[in-house]
Amino acid sequence: MAKISVAGIAAEDVLNCLPDGVALLGCDLTILWANQCFQQWFGGVDRTGENFYSALANPDIMGAGLCPLQTCFSSGRKASTTLQTQKGNYYHIHAAPLATYASGQVAGSGTSLNEIDRIVVTLSDVTEEILQEQKLAAIHQAGAKLTDLKPDEIFAMDVEQRIDLLKDNIRHYTQDLLNVEVIEIRLLEQSTGNLIPLLSVGIDQTAADRRLMASPQGNGVTGYVAASGKSYLCRDTTKDPKYLEAFKGARSSLTVPILLHESVIGTINVESPLLDTFNPSDQQFLEIFARDVAVALNTLELLVAQRTNAAQQSCEAIHAAVALPIDDLLLDAVHLMEKYIGHDTETVSRLRDVLAKARSIKRSIQEIGQTLAPTDVSLAGSSNENHTKLQGKRILVVDADEQVRNDAHALLERYGCTVETAHEGDQAVSMVRNCLDQPYHVIISDIKLPDYSGYQLMLRLQNLMSYVPIALMTGFGYDPGHSIVKARQSGLHPKAILYKPFRLDQLLSVTETLIDYRPQTTSE
Repeated sequence: MAKISVAGIAAEDVLNCLPDGVALLGCDLTILWANQCFQQWFGGVDRTGENFYSALANPDIMGAGLCPLQTCFSSGRKASTTLQTQKGNYYHIHAAPLATYASGQVAGSGTSLNEIDRIVVTLSDVTEEILQEQKLAAIHQAGAKLTDLKPDEIFAMDVEQRIDLLKDNIRHYTQDLLNVEVIEIRLLEQSTGNLIPLLSVGIDQTAADRRLMASPQGNGVTGYVAASGKSYLCRDTTKDPKYLEAFKGARSSLTVPILLHESVIGTINVESPLLDTFNPSDQQFLEIFARDVAVALNTLELLVAQRTNAAQQSCEAIHAAVALPIDDLLLDAVHLMEKYIGHDTETVSRLRDVLAKARSIKRSIQEIGQTLAPTDVSLAGSSNENHTKLQGKRILVVDADEQVRNDAHALLERYGCTVETAHEGDQAVSMVRNCLDQPYHVIISDIKLPDYSGYQLMLRLQNLMSYVPIALMTGFGYDPGHSIVKARQSGLHPKAILYKPFRLDQLLSVTETLIDYRPQTTSE
């Protein structure tokens, strides 16, 4: 390599200081020169004169397409890709052409380009990032498979079978993905604060039977996490006053809360005989997995099974427990789907499948509830027979208040509606945009959302739908910015106003009115 200096420093010395590999290749992909980082990564010897791919032990090119180096030579354009070596390392490579110019002058001098005879290749080690992405994808997939059963299969199982299913799946995925052999899961009994053991693997029996409470003091790391809702990384058990021994020889542990709607419903604790085993990435992975466990607990009725209250055993109680978690799942899936549209069709397809399965679970719970629920479930004077037009109608409720969303589920779904919810306007727009093949029959929105007004939501939805069957909710006399007046001027039905808290007769009446009403022309 010619000695070129910049500000008195040889270019070769500058390139040797880089943390990435750099190589100069000839047109036959022979290495003409490589910096020290490149040499260290691939054998620690001088690779000059070798074929580039041979020096890397013939790595695999990830993704479709031709060899990026040949593409760079043939097209004269920059090219990049990711390589996977036989040792399991990943390198992002970027190839840029060097050209020979007439009269030996440099680019930009106005001389003509003769030919490309060399390229510069830079390599960045992205192994950690790729492995993190793969592990994250695997954990999300594992979370989806925790309850990978059809709705009718779930209801065909008794409580003990569901518990055993979840235990087996959790045991498998924690050992396979998180590489831990010792795990303990406890569920929080809300009325007493007791942490009830659900699953113990590799824990000494005395420790597994130990009574723990959700308390920041005197109940070990598990009690602290349950009380605070914060994860806890114990790098050295011998030096941590909060730690209570789970098995002889334990040297480090990681404990995370199981959260449902940001409320603690239990804890997951993993332990290791090695010092400082777990890192922040492990904490992130376990926290994600814990949220999937929370959804699985609801889906499989395990939270209900931990209590023996007969009322909570009813299908209506089960549906109340899973309605908002599944709504949150739908919102997350739609958000991710919009992010990947146009970039990753396989991911979008999988997310559409998630949406379909989640909605299928909701429908099955609702249908079974209508079949098995006691005859006195309906309110007096409001029998289902009087509201048959609500059967099978899809309703979207948009409100930041969780109680309002809960009430909408409880009141409308007993009449056969399928209710989905969003917390804010942008979420509602995404939900509508991604279900235009099965549009909502009615959209009920608060007039003041966290990101904008119900009126502004109506205007945004008018860009997606020829007619927006929307009703606006408000407290009595509360209409910031005269949203209702503006909405009426823009096509809001004159009777499409609801007041909070809901009155059942008014809610049913407004919903049925919007189901029946359609404007004569789209210009109205």
